[in-house]
Amino acid sequence: MALVLAALRRRPPAGTDDTGAERVWLWGLGLAFPAVTLVALTTYGLVVGERLLPRDAPDLVTVRAEARQWAWTFAYADAPGRTTEGVLHIPAGRPVDVEITSADVLHSFWVPRLAGKLDAIPGHVNVLRLEAFAPGRYDGVSAEFNGTGYRDHAFAVEAHDPAAWAAFLAGETP
Repeated sequence: MALVLAALRRRPPAGTDDTGAERVWLWGLGLAFPAVTLVALTTYGLVVGERLLPRDAPDLVTVRAEARQWAWTFAYADAPGRTTEGVLHIPAGRPVDVEITSADVLHSFWVPRLAGKLDAIPGHVNVLRLEAFAPGRYDGVSAEFNGTGYRDHAFAVEAHDPAAWAAFLAGETP
């Protein structure tokens, strides 16, 4: 907008016809440049957004995450009856669909190094795809105000190598 205003305010010297320079400012820098920038950013956003969508995968792991004030419970489809409190265990290098819900009020599930933030809504299940490319511990947080103590409503994600993941599913590790 500043470039458009500058082009409109600029007056050619007396006795000269300088309409060509105004066209460059107005059309080139005032309209074409922002249009190209917006198209590039939109394209980038669409490509990244498509990568984050949950899709079928042959080695997909599904975990159910249930929030409540002030804890997270995780249940594993590959290990029926197995639950953990406050620590989400996942295999490294494999896609994981986290089915997120809440038992009481609105919460949010956010692991900044692995995926974006998604709300946990009572009576509704949201699915978030995440993948840890290397084994390790990743911090997660419920970044939604839902009463006194929400700042301490945190959890961890423990990404395991294939052997440790198999041991976890067999019940050999916490």
